[in-house]
Amino acid sequence: MEYLVGVVVVAVLVGVPAIVLWRVVRGRRDLGTSPAERATFETLHTASLAAPPLRAGLTAEGALKASRHLRELLGSPALAITDGEQLLVYDGAGEHHAREAFEHAAATLRDGRTQVLAIECELLECPIRHAVVVPLTTDDRVIGSLAAYGPHSSAGLVRAAQEVAGWVDSQLELAELDRSRTMLMEAEVRALRAQISPHFIYNSLTTIASFVRTDPERARELLLEFADFTRYSFRRHGEFTTLAEELRSIDRYLILERARFGDQLQVTLRIAPEVLPVAVPFLCLQPLVENAVRHGLESKDGVGRITIIAEDAGAECRISVEDDGLGMAPERLRRVLAGAEGNGVGLANVDERLRQVYGDEYGLVVETEEGAGTKVNIRLPKYRPGVSVR
Repeated sequence: MEYLVGVVVVAVLVGVPAIVLWRVVRGRRDLGTSPAERATFETLHTASLAAPPLRAGLTAEGALKASRHLRELLGSPALAITDGEQLLVYDGAGEHHAREAFEHAAATLRDGRTQVLAIECELLECPIRHAVVVPLTTDDRVIGSLAAYGPHSSAGLVRAAQEVAGWVDSQLELAELDRSRTMLMEAEVRALRAQISPHFIYNSLTTIASFVRTDPERARELLLEFADFTRYSFRRHGEFTTLAEELRSIDRYLILERARFGDQLQVTLRIAPEVLPVAVPFLCLQPLVENAVRHGLESKDGVGRITIIAEDAGAECRISVEDDGLGMAPERLRRVLAGAEGNGVGLANVDERLRQVYGDEYGLVVETEEGAGTKVNIRLPKYRPGVSVR
């Protein structure tokens, strides 16, 4: 005969405060660990399966995918999740109670308090007789509810439902942070476009206009390059792109600048094919190249030279953009990167976005000195969770 043993398990999850998860463990063959150790492992594993769907927020699809794992954490015959307006999922025994589940959650959604309810059912074989309904919250706002259904109520089930709901809250808060980060990055990209575009667009159109009468075919080709460049720069979807796409856009930009400056602008590119598919933040290189053109050519006499290198470095991709322009004093560079000085197209913007996505160790590294040019170095992981081209 199998016995049901209630075990309280403390699980520490990455990026989430320690939480207490109540777990029902059925008697099983001993695999060489104590029941508590086995319960801990199984709880952590089950929680890890429930987490990814919740990181998209409180949605019907995410709730459906996470519900089975959450019910397993609770050890309850059935579970229901609602948002503030509807039932998102009812999972488990007694499916005929699903039509009542949102009504069961009404008081909790209204006042944010845990409710313990008696459930009436005429079916003798139905195991649903009680429900513990717990609020789901983010930023101290009730956004939904989680209900654990079972044959009887107990202090252990109430505590379990509250702790599992607390863990779900932490995942939903991370989802909110992800959305906030995305919105912030989109705002920063919009700001970057506004900073880059007027200078470049004016110069490009002036250059194209100069060829309309003397070389109409070249004017046409440059206009097509300009259209492709602006289409890429002003696209409205995706915060990441591939390095190949970013370099293709830079190539269009340099075609337009070479039409303007002729032989006064010399560009060297050395790109390893292995790094072309790497996902990178959208418009992370364009500002560096435009900055190099402005300071490598416009601010000095004679020929300006720019070198762009992208190398394969094991788990990382290493990129550098170098010019032989006037350079700047270290103190001035610090002000530029801090956003306290407008000199340097988008340097502070790119630096901030790289740190947001990859961490502070992946910010821009700038080598410069007055009269000695500027070299901007970037290290990017080839793979990072959450960084992908959609």
